[in-house]
Amino acid sequence: MNELIQAGKPIAQGEKVAILLHGRGASAQSILSLQQYLNMEEFALLAPQASGNTWYPYSFMAPDSSNAAALKNSLEIVDEAFQFAIKQGVKPDNIYFIGFSQGACLSLEYAALHAQKLGGVIAFTGGLIGENLQASKYSGDFESTPIFIGSSKRDFHVPLSRIQESAELLKGMGAQIKTLLFEDGDHTIRQDEIDWVNKNMLP
Repeated sequence: MNELIQAGKPIAQGEKVAILLHGRGASAQSILSLQQYLNMEEFALLAPQASGNTWYPYSFMAPDSSNAAALKNSLEIVDEAFQFAIKQGVKPDNIYFIGFSQGACLSLEYAALHAQKLGGVIAFTGGLIGENLQASKYSGDFESTPIFIGSSKRDFHVPLSRIQESAELLKGMGAQIKTLLFEDGDHTIRQDEIDWVNKNMLP
């Protein structure tokens, strides 16, 4: 198994599990700092580490072939974390994906490729991955899984149009979508996003 940092409650005891996916250039350890801000006291936390601190080398909207090998490997790393939780007896509807930037994109992509009833997906600045969105590659039914996407309307890395397209596609797969879009141009996680998630998804 690839490097997987565990934190929070021991997974054998934790009824809920959060899989946290870091951004480009960051680390599994750094994304775990979100536990200081999100209501995850009752969660077992799993944070996989990307090879070279990057889940895929190019933009998430680059030609598919340029990211293909790295993305395949990264999706397998996420699946290892998910299957690890399942093998501990955790049900999918108690598993949450939480990611920022690259990690947010990867969270949405993995969830859409394996759509089922999950605890939730929390994407801080992200969208589905690919040069163009292809609904045909995704399958399953989210069965009203809550999915949150928060971002600037003019984020340098994640265009508003891709967020909107992603939200529409995920909604069509049965997800309950909430987008919070901000006027600032910052590539960050805002307090307003934290507050909404804590109130509505992690109460």
